[in-house]
Amino acid sequence: MKEDFLHYVWKYQKFAASVFYTVSGESIRVVHPGQHNGNSGPDFLNAQLIIDNQRWAGNVEIHLKSSDWYVHHHQDDCAYDSVLLHVVWEYNVAVFRANDAVIPALEIKNLVLPLALKGYDKLQREDVQFIPCERDFPRVDQFILDHWLEGLYLERLQQKTAQIIEEVSSLNNHWEALLFQQLCKTFGLKVNGVAFLSIAQSIPFSVVVKCRHNLQTLEALFLGQAGLLDTTINDDYIQGLKETYAFLKKKFNLCNKNGIAVNFFRLRPSNFPTVRLVQLAALYASNNHLFSAFISIKSKEEAYRLFAVQASTYWDTHFNIGVVSSKKEKVLTKKFIDLVLINTVIPLQFCYAQQQGTEISEEILALATAIAPEKNMIVKQFDVLRPKAKNAMQSQALLQLKQTYCKPKRCLDCAIGNVILTTEQ
Repeated sequence: MKEDFLHYVWKYQKFAASVFYTVSGESIRVVHPGQHNGNSGPDFLNAQLIIDNQRWAGNVEIHLKSSDWYVHHHQDDCAYDSVLLHVVWEYNVAVFRANDAVIPALEIKNLVLPLALKGYDKLQREDVQFIPCERDFPRVDQFILDHWLEGLYLERLQQKTAQIIEEVSSLNNHWEALLFQQLCKTFGLKVNGVAFLSIAQSIPFSVVVKCRHNLQTLEALFLGQAGLLDTTINDDYIQGLKETYAFLKKKFNLCNKNGIAVNFFRLRPSNFPTVRLVQLAALYASNNHLFSAFISIKSKEEAYRLFAVQASTYWDTHFNIGVVSSKKEKVLTKKFIDLVLINTVIPLQFCYAQQQGTEISEEILALATAIAPEKNMIVKQFDVLRPKAKNAMQSQALLQLKQTYCKPKRCLDCAIGNVILTTEQ
């Protein structure tokens, strides 16, 4: 038994009766259980109770054992003098206020609905492989699941918004500079995301603006800052990039020694850092107002047109510097553009709209549901239990569900967990 279950029981009044009696025989009727307090102080604030026909307003504290009051040193905290009722699973000692008056105690171990207890026991099983409710998850009502996933996706965007606000504040509210860093990280994918971010952070965005008029200049800038031009290969094109980068490095006082090294190991050639950096250069060379273009995207088709860029012809026959390969234009695939939409464009749109006081949740949901779902191990495991992820909104929501609720066993805060607690399966 954990205290968070007792909080759930009190919050939703999962009791077998509506009138209770304290350990000293006082009758209690709950008019309102109070507001659940996630901060310091009593667990529920501003509860309304009728105790022995007298109506009271005040706070409620909840513990597994009444002696926990002293374990937590509440007797030394004046914030707890306002507690009207001490709700405990097991009563083992009387608790007093500062004026020596006894705080009424309600023992609930024999009052909780059996169905809630049975559901809680299910969610506390240790023999599960993936999520606590994996045996009941396939039977949860479709409407409840769909509604919960939509809420989880918006919750995920809210969390990303907090991160974005912090990052853009560190950049003096320069949204274009933030977009550059976010795009670099996304273009690096999982393997090189952090390394690409370090590259972006090593280049003042004002330098990108000054270089964006010429594709080869941007290629030299990005590859040079990644340390990829520190090579003995000297074909004509690479030699030109080296000379351009040497000029840029001196002119803008750039340093490429402190960044995180990029990785080629176990990457498909199309995801080589060389390819992704020159594709990023092509994107910036193609549009002088990339941030406003991103904020204006309303459909994946608009995004596909915006990302229809191509690296220099040298890269048609190269995935890496100096290594000739069969001819293939280095264009951005729709699958990769979808990733950029999911991880960069949509979070940025959502955050920027909130900063501007604009409500665009419906437009965001429409765009996310039009994008194909991601393929990763977590989504695949959910699909084994119950084929679910039909689009990117749902696959992102499943990631949020796993990371924020299932992994830390926050079943009592989860709509699915609440269904299991109250439904005979």
